[in-house]
Amino acid sequence: MIQFRVSGMTCDGCVRAVTRAIHQRRPNADVSVDLGQGLVSIADNADAEILSEAIEDAGFSVEGRLS
Repeated sequence: MIQFRVSGMTCDGCVRAVTRAIHQRRPNADVSVDLGQGLVSIADNADAEILSEAIEDAGFSVEGRLS
């Protein structure tokens, strides 16, 4: 499990955009977004950098990796 703290997510549309961006690079990843905490959790064996880039390409800022 990889977790990122992400800023800029404010609504369900943001959750969908982040999830879609990750699935474009890792279609089988299990993505969970906690909008209130600003956390994105991804169950996948991909390189964290690939996942971080996907989130940033969707227009959000990755503030750090938690795990």
